[in-house]
Amino acid sequence: MSTAHFNRGPAYGLSAEVKNKLAQKYDPRREQELRAWIEEVTGRRIGPNFMDGLKDGIILCEFINKLQPGSVRKVNESTQNWHQLENIGNFIKAITKYGVKPHDIFEANDLFENTNHTQVQSTLIALASVAKTKGNKVNMGVKYAEKQERKFLPEKLKEGRNIIGLQMGTNKFASQQGMTAYGTRRHLYDPKLGTDQPLDQATISLQMGTNKGASQAGMTAPGTKRQIFEPTLGMEHCDTLNVSLQMGSNKGASQRGMTVYGLPRQVYDPKYCLTPEYPELGDEPTHNHHSHNYYNSA
Repeated sequence: MSTAHFNRGPAYGLSAEVKNKLAQKYDPRREQELRAWIEEVTGRRIGPNFMDGLKDGIILCEFINKLQPGSVRKVNESTQNWHQLENIGNFIKAITKYGVKPHDIFEANDLFENTNHTQVQSTLIALASVAKTKGNKVNMGVKYAEKQERKFLPEKLKEGRNIIGLQMGTNKFASQQGMTAYGTRRHLYDPKLGTDQPLDQATISLQMGTNKGASQAGMTAPGTKRQIFEPTLGMEHCDTLNVSLQMGSNKGASQRGMTVYGLPRQVYDPKYCLTPEYPELGDEPTHNHHSHNYYNSA
């Protein structure tokens, strides 16, 4: 079974775009540092292509055995694909026990199928950080902070329940001086202004407003209309009993022609209808024998 059987073909579309973005994050300078470190620890040459030299998993297994002896018991020297995949899987299990976080570890296909060399590089850098923390001489990676556990006696823990932490605030230096009964108004003043303190707690401060100079002059009974005018315009006071023009006017109004409530009213046009003549009171009725003028629409 050939190695090409496990290699994926070229990627297209979104897969190609993702692969290109991952390839752009690969750091060649970090590769040289990793190469020097692995070759120094194992004493073996990786070859011109860094990832191809690690693809069979043999150097990786020897590398973790140097850092942590006995991590991988059996290293497969065979060129069979499943033996190489087994070596990579054993290396991943070994570095997990060594202390590398699971989210920092690559998958076997990332290296074997050349799908994500950036993740493989990140895993080796994380391995360098763990090795540096354990005291190995490594010129790369960061040293993780050591966990410092503190143990307290049960009595000490119980005492802490009676103490209010500063995160919840503090009542130190607190005082009830100047407090009044619940619901009573308090006078607010500024001592820097030299104002005197109020004689009693019922005084209304200027922050609440003032009724000084207030007057009820011009006030009318509730519900009575008030005439609003501008003195600078020369307007005089109006009688409050008169209806303002803004409300309409009954000036010139007449009840002439009004009939008893409920009786119908004849609406006519003088162009087409004769003007009716109503006899006045005290006059004798007169009979007009002239022919009536009728308008026939026919």
